[in-house]
Amino acid sequence: MTRHGHILILVENLPVPFDRRVWMESLALTEAGYKVSVISPCPPNESDTPHRVLEGISMYRYPMPKETKSKFAFFQEFWYCYRQTRLLVERVWKEDRFDVIHTCNPPDTFWHIARLYKPKGVKFVFDHHDLCPELYLSKYNKRDLLYRALLWLERKQFETADAVISTNESYRQVAIERGGKRPEQVTVVRSGPLLSRFQPVPPEPALKGGRKFLCVYLGVMGPQDGVDYALRAAHHVVQSGFHDATFAFIGGGDSFDDLVALSKKLRLEEFVRFTGRIPDEELMRYLCTADLGIAPDPKTPLNDLSTMNKVIEYMAMGLPVVSFDLKESRTSAGDAAVYIPNDDPRAMGEAIIQLLNNHERRSAMGEVGRARVRESLAWDHSKRHLVEFYDRLIGVKRSDPR
Repeated sequence: MTRHGHILILVENLPVPFDRRVWMESLALTEAGYKVSVISPCPPNESDTPHRVLEGISMYRYPMPKETKSKFAFFQEFWYCYRQTRLLVERVWKEDRFDVIHTCNPPDTFWHIARLYKPKGVKFVFDHHDLCPELYLSKYNKRDLLYRALLWLERKQFETADAVISTNESYRQVAIERGGKRPEQVTVVRSGPLLSRFQPVPPEPALKGGRKFLCVYLGVMGPQDGVDYALRAAHHVVQSGFHDATFAFIGGGDSFDDLVALSKKLRLEEFVRFTGRIPDEELMRYLCTADLGIAPDPKTPLNDLSTMNKVIEYMAMGLPVVSFDLKESRTSAGDAAVYIPNDDPRAMGEAIIQLLNNHERRSAMGEVGRARVRESLAWDHSKRHLVEFYDRLIGVKRSDPR
């Protein structure tokens, strides 16, 4: 296969190949004839092979930093990761010069590394995963010095970038309006599910715990993810006398232990199951057995503009969705979801009861969701946009446009 160019991807938030979006991007570009190298942290269980080639992708990984316990430790972690990344960029440059530095945030700091290589003809692509200023606002509700610093760093990312990849139209507007990029410099590549991964399997009624219905939450369990709202919604369902549903919470995160404790405080142990992180095969069994998916992310400056992957993954498996009323969740789900205003867990509980009691509506919503994913939201569509983006950037002309 002809080599079209060498793309170096920098990611700090998650290691590869566990960062699913970065890994799918890397595979798509490799398949399209690009050489791809990725620099990221290395998971502890792979510390004996930090640098290796997997599925044609060269991985350069450094030991993960220790968990942060204070603001000072946070800055230590930032400096450590920046330094490790910069050293590995130098190594890759010496081994096989790259044509593009493609950075994924958070943090919004790799523009500084890119500026060292742009005079050498290297292009810089900013793959905008998170709105860091909005994340700070959502957590602390402060427009202080640190908030302004995050805006400055984001602005530097945009200023340095030759082109920007946005995960949805809301992020694209941020790049144009706040980042000053021209519309033609910004391409949307959504983080959709890979259809080959989301294939139906036979349902397992035992997962319902002897009850008629199963409701699932899938995703990260951090302070900003609203899983406590989902627990309070489940509490309302039970307190209303509806005892026919089991609630499965799939995933992990910083708030996992607190959420287990909350479920006990609400006396939900009989109705709630926390699975932790589970393999894909087991996840498919849960999703194919479930009757609806819960998206309890509250309306914050970050959540309102961000695509919730869980929503699209529920839809891919034909599950109707109960969601708080977020702009991008409406864009993703359309009529495949019920939208709850004002982050009201009692109203969410009522919506769950009504939906579980209406088989025809659940089925119709599930079909709408499955069709939306198949026709426009799946990664199979997004990867075409990604390859076309890089072909324009590098100047590759293909005889077969597919």
